[in-house]
Amino acid sequence: MNTSLLKLASIAILSSVIVACASQTSNETAQAPIRATGDMGVVIERATGQVQIVNHTHQEVLAEIDGLGDLSHASIVYSRDQRYAYVFGRDGGLTKIDILKDKIAKRVMQSGNSIGGAISQDGKLVAVSNYTPGGVKVFNSETLELVATIDSSILTTKPKNKDGSPVRSKVVGLVDAPNNKFVFSLFDSHEIWIADFSTIEQDKTPKLTKFTDIGLFPYDALISPDGRYYIAGLFGEDGMALVDLWHIEKGVKRILPNYGKGQQKLPVYKMPHLEGWAIAGDYAFMPAVGRHEVLVVNTKTWEQVTAIPAHSQPIFVMAQPDNRQIWVNFAHPDNNTIQIFNTETFELVKTLTPGPAVLHMEFTPRGEHVWMSVRDSNEIQIYDTKTQTLQKTLKSSSPSGIFFTSRAHQIGL
Repeated sequence: MNTSLLKLASIAILSSVIVACASQTSNETAQAPIRATGDMGVVIERATGQVQIVNHTHQEVLAEIDGLGDLSHASIVYSRDQRYAYVFGRDGGLTKIDILKDKIAKRVMQSGNSIGGAISQDGKLVAVSNYTPGGVKVFNSETLELVATIDSSILTTKPKNKDGSPVRSKVVGLVDAPNNKFVFSLFDSHEIWIADFSTIEQDKTPKLTKFTDIGLFPYDALISPDGRYYIAGLFGEDGMALVDLWHIEKGVKRILPNYGKGQQKLPVYKMPHLEGWAIAGDYAFMPAVGRHEVLVVNTKTWEQVTAIPAHSQPIFVMAQPDNRQIWVNFAHPDNNTIQIFNTETFELVKTLTPGPAVLHMEFTPRGEHVWMSVRDSNEIQIYDTKTQTLQKTLKSSSPSGIFFTSRAHQIGL
């Protein structure tokens, strides 16, 4: 009898514990907001080493995360599931942010000075391009454990570093390419390299293809949205260097001999970011270096078609997702202005003056809105792209880059 009562008492206690746990889990679930990642993004707050997590459907700031170091030239890529943002800091920091839990998931200091990065097609690898000590480091995207180090070319004319190591070329223009490849340029040694990681699990080292003498001092680069063409701008001379990744056996082709720093008509306050080019239909719309123009280039022949007169020296030339219009911002001292042009007629649609230092623009995935960082007003402005009117303003501390999670599914972003 006592044994039976003891069993009944034990069952009652166990049932109570289960009910209590279920109740607690239910309460926690009810209290924890459920988020989807498809309409989220991250904004760089460059002056404070912070980022904001935002939602572009509800046009609101969800959280702010600090402790990311020097974000003066920071950029971001996303994991395939859009949950994690990988932030590339200028101080060599690589930070993995969980945008659902609003916290840093992992952070490593991988170099002394870095300038952007990329994530592989399969989402398993994150690569970082470095100024100091040069080269590229590639990490496991889950753990941020080092997978490979690609040393850039040694600069034999330079004295060795204080620790006795050789000085190596700075790496710029790092992008992802189809079939788990990374493509990048070597500024000081005038090269373009392709690193093939498609067999890294078997071979343990990437296969490298190197193009030399591609032009003087490639300073930045882009890859076309279909992943076919890699184009590097040249700082030391006019022209650009193009690699057709479908036919790498053809080597590097020089294009646009009148484009570049060598023959600028005006002082260049800021070199354009080539990832800010717009490719719409058969045309590429490019910021002219040292000129008040947007260049229009035929992407079949890579020859200039015309030049569109602009307000000042363009920095970013960005196309709406429907490619009907391009939005252009400008270098200092005229960086308070945005101009919008029609991509069929090349005519000016509208001129906006959002405020001092409009640094970056980001379109919502289907293009109904564009977000702008207005650094010196400490705000983000959101515009309706159909009417070109201001819809909302959000507070942000010295905002620069704006990166929506839709980038997770785009080549080169």
